[in-house]
Amino acid sequence: MRAWLNRWRRRVWRALFFRIVFGERGAPMSRIAPSSCIEGEAGLVLADHVFIGQFNFIDATAGLTIGEGVQITNFVSIVTHSSHRAIRLLGRSYATHSGPVPGYVKAPISVGAYSFIGPHSLIEAGSRIGRGAVVCAYSQVRGEVPDFAIMAGQPACQIGDVRKSDAKLLALHPELAPHYRAWAGELPK
Repeated sequence: MRAWLNRWRRRVWRALFFRIVFGERGAPMSRIAPSSCIEGEAGLVLADHVFIGQFNFIDATAGLTIGEGVQITNFVSIVTHSSHRAIRLLGRSYATHSGPVPGYVKAPISVGAYSFIGPHSLIEAGSRIGRGAVVCAYSQVRGEVPDFAIMAGQPACQIGDVRKSDAKLLALHPELAPHYRAWAGELPK
């Protein structure tokens, strides 16, 4: 009986609460799953046509810009600050310390238009992800990601360029070239 009640409870919860929400923060075509946590929402700049999936942690306290058409899948963490070094250095006095905090990192993050962030990825403070980039699942991004890069690993390294596969798709669908050119600036070779 208890297992049946739990299954029923989960179905009702999913039906009522885990629906994608449209029209977030003045971007009418953006969708954010209600199970994603956004901290420091005032620091979030969200373009249109963004998709943010289930169970993400998004920290915008130091500033976070998400460009048009970005897809953030599930279980992604985007953090604009980190205190773990400072806490280790200061110990118990971290909570009462006054003045600049040694080891504390706080920096904005930017995710370029039409980028894709794979599941279980971590984007660290101060990172800038270029437009059209792909961050593979389980990647840890720290720093600069070039436009159109395919990034993988911990820490993430560039393993490819999406324009190669884009060129193949555009060869099959030449009618899409104007759409691609509108955001990318040029067609891939």
